[in-house]
Order: sequence, then structure tokens, then C-alpha cells
Amino acid sequence: MKPYLKTTPNADGFFGEFGGAMLPPPLIPHFAEIAAAYEKLSKSAEFMNDLRYIRKHFQGRPTPISHLKNLSEIAGGAQIYAKREDLNHTGAHKLNHCMAEGLLAKHMGKTKLIAETGAGQHGVALATAAAYFGMECEIHMGAVDMAKEAPNVTRMKLLGAEVVAVTEGAQTLKEAVDSAFGSYVAQADHALFGIGSVVGPHPFPMMVRDFQKVVGIESREQFLDMTGELPDVIAACVGGGSNAMGLFSGFFDDEGVEISGVEPGGTSSKLGDHAATLTYGQPGDIHGFRTKLLVDDQGEPAPVNTLASGLDYPGVGPEHAYLQETGRVNYTTADDKEALKAFYDLSRHEGIIPALESAHALAFAMREAKNYKGKSILINLSGRGDKDLDYVTETYGFGA
Repeated sequence: MKPYLKTTPNADGFFGEFGGAMLPPPLIPHFAEIAAAYEKLSKSAEFMNDLRYIRKHFQGRPTPISHLKNLSEIAGGAQIYAKREDLNHTGAHKLNHCMAEGLLAKHMGKTKLIAETGAGQHGVALATAAAYFGMECEIHMGAVDMAKEAPNVTRMKLLGAEVVAVTEGAQTLKEAVDSAFGSYVAQADHALFGIGSVVGPHPFPMMVRDFQKVVGIESREQFLDMTGELPDVIAACVGGGSNAMGLFSGFFDDEGVEISGVEPGGTSSKLGDHAATLTYGQPGDIHGFRTKLLVDDQGEPAPVNTLASGLDYPGVGPEHAYLQETGRVNYTTADDKEALKAFYDLSRHEGIIPALESAHALAFAMREAKNYKGKSILINLSGRGDKDLDYVTETYGFGA
């Protein structure tokens, strides 16, 4: 059998029934141009060598794996490890695909990068790529998220990006995507929409996954080198799902490795109190692709709630919806209280301050460790918590 990544998605960008590209007529030729350019450049030795140079000499890859010895002892059972994407330049996994999108845009002759952002890490990463490649940058961010993630707003502006405050609707990630798409339509001739996760119309779910798979490739090699075997379980938080697809991509063909995606359980299972799309959602269309959605009584995307701004999206990457259907990945939740406790625990006991998004994966590992005695759990620590410090300490204090 061919490896999973070689056969998925199909030529039209579908992962089973999920994915595709449902676009307004003016955007069809622009997305076709992106798909054609990616297909060509991804097979180009020059493009890949340039990307490898950037990853090594600018981003600081490979990032290490850390054994969380103290938390493993506290949790009891499994040994917990973390892939340290918080040590990637700009502090999160997002730069892995943003530098690649910038390089792609440069090869296509584009002069501007446009994107949405939730927690601001994608916005910071894309603004960094724009500065590196000498391009303009326009980032759309919900006003609620701007208030929660003020340090990242400052970083984006310092890097030269125009930050557009989105004040419609819930003023979070969905509205930021709507706003960014609207702006992109008028600028598609000279701009690239650097979508921030494994979401959106084809080819972005595939393309962002492929740019993020460096996380999984490194992790597999590093874990074997550290322990002499593969991890028993791997886990990552899932909002749109790019950091998870990055880690998962290194292990799809290893049948003995259990894979878990951890969604934000928010404050309760009531609609509007969480952002757990795969746990409580249903098939539907959003932002030009088919996936699973949280919807209200009118069939519209529902309000979501999570203390982690980067996870506050009512949809999810179409490949995650497909992987849930096939059973290859188990999807579960961690609620706000569990994530916040994990945030404090990692800070106090390991000297690592994680992003609130990443804390959901850690919460899963600490909760489930007792069920995997004598085994290992590898999480993707997808980002650092600098951006969350003011929000957490002003809202919740400094922990027990």
C-alpha cells in the first residue's frame, strides 16, 4: 500500500467527503494558480533547498523533544514528552507554513500577504515572513482576540503589518476569516492569502499540512533516537488543526502509535460554551470547504467559547473530520479548567510556560497518563505562553 500522505487528499482536494473548493467565480482562477504553483514547486529541488535553508538558519530547526520528568512523576503512569515548537522562531509552529507560504508567494510574483489570525501567532508568523521576503502584510483579527492577545498585536505592528480590527459578530476567529477573505478578493492579483491552518479551500488543507509535516518527521526520528522506540501515544490540540496535522503526519503509517486530537471543551458541553467541533458538530460548509461544524438552530455557524483564542473556530480542518470518520485518530476534549491547570503545572514544575492552546494537549496527557502505565505519550507543545501572560494573570492570577 502507498503511504497515507501520498494518496490523501484526492486530486480535487477531498478527504473522503470533506474538503474541496467552493469558491465565488472571481476566486476560482486564483486558487487554481496557487494549486498549480504548489504542485510544481513542491517537487522543485531549488524550492525545497531554499525552504530547508530558511528552517535551519532562520527558524532554528530542528526543535528538540523534552522529557517532562517532573510532570510524568506527578501524573503517574506514562512518561510524558513534548515536541518543543515553542522554541521555533516567533514562538509557535505557525512559522513552519508561513515561511513556506511567503516563499511560494515570492515564486509566484506576489507582493503582499493577507491572513486572518486568532491568538495572533499566525499573524506574527506571517508578518515575520513578509518582513523576511520584503512584502506587504495585512492581518485581520477579531477585536475580542486583540484584547486578549495584545502582545501579539504589538509584535505584528512592529514587524510592519497592518492589523485590521474585526468588530462584526462575535469578533473572534470566524469573523476574522470572513473579513480577510473579503479583503483578499479585491487584491488577489498581487496578494496571496496565507491561510493560517489546515482549513479553507483546496489546496490549503493539503499545503499547510505538508509544510507542517516537518514537525512529525523530526519527532519520529528524535523519539527513536532518544528512547529506541516509537511513542505509544501522540497528541496535539485541535482548533483548525495545523499543529496536530504536523505531528500526526510523521506517524500515520505506524499502526502501533495511537493518535489523539484534543479539542477545547470550554466551560460546558452546552452549545456556545465550547469549541469542540468534532465532538459535538455535524457535516457542513464554511469558508469554501466542507467539514464538520458547530451550528445553531438556524443552521448557521454557532458561537464558540474557549480561553484559548487560537482554538475559537466553529469548524475544523477537513482532514481531521476524515480521520475521525476512518477511526485513525481519536478526538476528545480538555476543558478550560484542565487546560489552565496544565498551564500552571508546566510552568511551575518544568520551567516551560506554554500557550493556552498547547496546554489542552498537556492536560490530556496528564489526565490519561495513569491509563498508560509503562508507556509513553508525546505531545506537540505547539507554542509558548508569552502572549497569554497578561490575560492569564489578570484573569486568573498566578495559580495555587
